[in-house]
Amino acid sequence: MNKSVPHFLEAEVVSTTNWQLVFALCFPFFTILALGIDSVSFAEHYFDGRQLTNVMAIAYFSGFYYVAHKQLRKLMLVMVGLSYIGELIFCKLLGMYDYRTEMIPFYVPLGHAIVYASGYVYAYTKWAYAKELHLRKYFLLFFALLFLGVGIFLQDYFSLFFGIGFFWLLKRKQWQNLYCFIALCVIFIELVGTYFKCWAWVPNIFGYIPASNPPMGAVFFYAGGDSLLAKIVKAWDNKKNKVK
Repeated sequence: MNKSVPHFLEAEVVSTTNWQLVFALCFPFFTILALGIDSVSFAEHYFDGRQLTNVMAIAYFSGFYYVAHKQLRKLMLVMVGLSYIGELIFCKLLGMYDYRTEMIPFYVPLGHAIVYASGYVYAYTKWAYAKELHLRKYFLLFFALLFLGVGIFLQDYFSLFFGIGFFWLLKRKQWQNLYCFIALCVIFIELVGTYFKCWAWVPNIFGYIPASNPPMGAVFFYAGGDSLLAKIVKAWDNKKNKVK
């Protein structure tokens, strides 16, 4: 097995089921549909679809959770709570972005867990595992060009700065493709969400750092949360083993 993959995840490469892959592959289509229903345009032409999107998120999360293996279920559950705390910090406390309504949508923490689970499943398919080194090269090139591109052409200095932080985190995590797969899912959902005006990032983060809407550098905060998530679940597992 490749040394860059944590030992407790080696078995997950084999145990990734077809149903998990189905939910992961449907993630882009579900995202467009769910956020489209919660969009400003949908509310103006039909009705406020927020509650319908909430129900859709609950159903999709529940289905994904049902087909997930034990380790992924733990990660999804912890991610829901962790992402809600993150929303309180980054949205309400720091004011980095705002939703179309004052309240944080109920579907958002569930959506974070769906994003994580989708990236996780992509990363631990047999194909991605076999092509790990090749994919890593393309990922690193893609993200380097992305952060430089938005920094130079869009004056998104927030993404330029925190893009460096993203690469620093990847290095600490032994360049695991997991974080890159999740980052791609994050970029997709951020582009869709801001396109439908479900949320919008402020033009100057922290009051003085220019950023685009959405800033690509936001993946650093997601990756940091993912790293914290892994530590929490690992502590959970260690505690259960001690009890046994």
